[in-house]
Order: sequence, then structure tokens, then C-alpha cells
Amino acid sequence: MNARLGRRRRAWYWAALAFLAAAAVLGVWALWLEPASLTVVEPRLRLPGAMRGPLRVALLTDLHVGSPFNGLDRLHEVVTRTNAARPDAVCILGDLVTERVLGGHFVEPEAIAAELASLRTPGGTFAVLGNHDGWFDHGRVKAALEQRGVRIVEETAVRVATAAGPIWIAGISDLWTGRPDVAAALAAVTDDAPVILLTHNPDVFPDVPPRVALTVAGHTHGGQVRLPFIGTPIVPSRFGARYVSGHVVEGGRHLYVATGIGTSLVPVRFRVPPAIAVLTLSSGSLSSKEAE
Repeated sequence: MNARLGRRRRAWYWAALAFLAAAAVLGVWALWLEPASLTVVEPRLRLPGAMRGPLRVALLTDLHVGSPFNGLDRLHEVVTRTNAARPDAVCILGDLVTERVLGGHFVEPEAIAAELASLRTPGGTFAVLGNHDGWFDHGRVKAALEQRGVRIVEETAVRVATAAGPIWIAGISDLWTGRPDVAAALAAVTDDAPVILLTHNPDVFPDVPPRVALTVAGHTHGGQVRLPFIGTPIVPSRFGARYVSGHVVEGGRHLYVATGIGTSLVPVRFRVPPAIAVLTLSSGSLSSKEAE
């Protein structure tokens, strides 16, 4: 009896040790290893509309400079790796600043814009702002970017000459803190060149007309945490996980949601690593399974 009880206690002891070890590994992964990492993902998308060749568009979103592992040194690395990917244009999709995140600190938007000024692309750098930028000071963040050569495209569109032919880069203001107006943005489009629409929040996608070849968004951080068998339990979207990340095709309309770089509120990432997305876009019909 005593020997059997001793074996049972030893089994519970080793099981408890294994549980604690697994929890420690997962904690290090979610709180340090993954948030401190940086990757470049390069999906290939085929879209409606005529382009003479492939077009490479880099998406930088949810930088949240000042969140843990995301200071100005990290932003310098983001810029360097984006330039190395040789995109034709860069689109910044908002939430450059952060004010409320555990273990973080505030970084002035002027310092952020100074680093982003080193982005080098033939077509230029374009941006819309996010809800954190609006909560801080939309006008100040916008002015900081524009003074460094970043074109803000909220409720307007810009025609851009590229090696793949002309495109329109349009944008709208943030859904939560601005007055997004897709019709106003598209009113600036004067010919039939493909339109890429920039928005911070993907929840506007159901209202985007087919005239837009591709809508690109951030905001969700990919949920920051993706659990096995469960998925992403928390997504800041009224549609839940419908637009959490990646390429979405609905009714022939295309959306790409980038998972972003930084963190907000809680500095955790688990199976959703920080990523620069560099999309290669080309013309042609697309299977909805063919995004990555």
C-alpha cells in the first residue's frame, strides 16, 4: 500500500514538474521570443484588373513604436528589411504610436517619422492613420509623417506610375476615430487603373465596391494569440475572426489583413509573429485558396 502511494505521489510530482516546465516555455515564447522576432512574409495574389507585370507592395501596420521590443532600433530594422525586399511602393496602415501597453513607453511621432523617412521605393510611401494615432493626436501624427515625405491618403487617391503600369492608391480614415468615406476616396480616381484601398480597420470591407482591386488593412494584429484547436479568441472586430488576417475573397472582392509589428494593451504574441508583409500582385483569376 505504502509503495503504491509513493509511486502515485511521484507520478503527480513529475506531472506537476512537466506542467510547470511547459508553462515556462510557453511564457517565454509568448512574452519574449515571438514578440521580439521579426519576419517578412511574401504572399502572391492575383487580382482583377490589368497590370503589365507583377507589382510588389509592402504593408507596414500597427508599429506601436514604444511597445516592448519595438523601440526606434526595431523600427530601423523594419525599415532596413523593407527596403531590402525592394517593393514598388510602401503602404503604412496606421497605429504608429502607443500610449497604453504593459512594459512599454511613449515614443514621439516625430521620431517615428524620422525613421520612416529612410524608406526607399520607386512609387513612394503612403499612409492612413489608426485608432491609437487618433486617440493620441491625429493632426500631430499626420503632420510628422507629411514633413518626412509620407503621403497621407485619407478620403483621397493618388495615381502612381509603376513598372507594372499605373495604379491608384486610395485611403480612408480610421473607422473608430475618423469619418471614413470610401466614396470620397474613389471620387479622386479618374481612370480605369487598378485601385488599392488603404484602411486601418478591415471592418469597412463589406462596404467596399468592386471597383477596388484590393483593400489592405491592419488593426487586428492577427489576434496576437492563435491557440491550437481554438484559433484567435480575441479579435478587435465586430466580425470576430472573419477578417483576422491574411487574404480574404468575398463576392469577387479582395482583402488582405496584415498582422503587424507591435503589440497593444498586453505585450503578448503566440503563433502570430510580428511581420512585414510584401505582397506580389498580378492580374488574373484567383482561387480563394491561392493567397499564400
